[in-house]
Amino acid sequence: MHDHSNCEHHQPANYSTAFAIGVALNATFVIVEIMYGIMARSLSLLADAGHNVGDVLGLLMGWGAAYLTTRPPTERRTYGYRRSSILAALANSSLLLVAVGAIAWEAVQRLSKPVGVPGSVVMSVAAFGILINGGTALMFVRGRKNDLNIEGAYMHMLTDAIVAFGVVLAGLAIKLTGAAWIDTASSLVIVALIAIGSWSLLRRSFDLAIDAVPSGIDPSQVRSYLVSQVGVTAVSDLHIWGMSTTEIALTAHLVMPRGCDEDFVAEIAHELSDRFGIAHSTIQVDRSTKSCVLTV
Repeated sequence: MHDHSNCEHHQPANYSTAFAIGVALNATFVIVEIMYGIMARSLSLLADAGHNVGDVLGLLMGWGAAYLTTRPPTERRTYGYRRSSILAALANSSLLLVAVGAIAWEAVQRLSKPVGVPGSVVMSVAAFGILINGGTALMFVRGRKNDLNIEGAYMHMLTDAIVAFGVVLAGLAIKLTGAAWIDTASSLVIVALIAIGSWSLLRRSFDLAIDAVPSGIDPSQVRSYLVSQVGVTAVSDLHIWGMSTTEIALTAHLVMPRGCDEDFVAEIAHELSDRFGIAHSTIQVDRSTKSCVLTV
């Protein structure tokens, strides 16, 4: 017997307004940072501006992906465009790592020839960035736990707010000491913080892209649950993957020599959703005791 769970497909929360406001605010801030960074010859401001350019692009990609995930399936695209949210997270994290690499290279070049910058200008622009990035992060705070796409937007904005605070401290140190090397050093710290956060996002989005088990799921617990069901003697072909950054799917082959009643698969699907957050499950029940070639 081969059954598929029939469950209601819930649409993810709509963050279009948050994305639109975030893009507008951050694009404006990028322009301001670039202008003042060039005038003040501040690498820390230009480094943060470069990162914010990546954030604007990331927000745009995330926004587009969030929209595409709501599009209905078609005859050819039977899953719709759900995976676009995974691709957006992967592209976003990759873009950030390329950007920080370029910033780090420029910072290393400047270590031998520090450039003096006005600390008050750096402090003023960075303080504005705290408000912009912190406010944008708050708009995504509620959805960060259930959507990697939203978490990426939230983490980037939160990181930017923290980094901007660090730039304020660097500007204060420059103003008090007059040490030009502080600007370059602070830009390297910014790069390190961004790289750490971006690497984590890259690793998780890459895992989803290659259909690895989502980080919030313990496959051994799922297997144990299925094996524990009355009449189940073996579980094979157990696969768990992310259909998008918000939806998890499962397929499994259950060996049940005595068979099962008609409600068995529906009950399993319901429990998988409640216990593990797996909303899309396909369960195959077989009375044969032969092991499948693809058993895992």
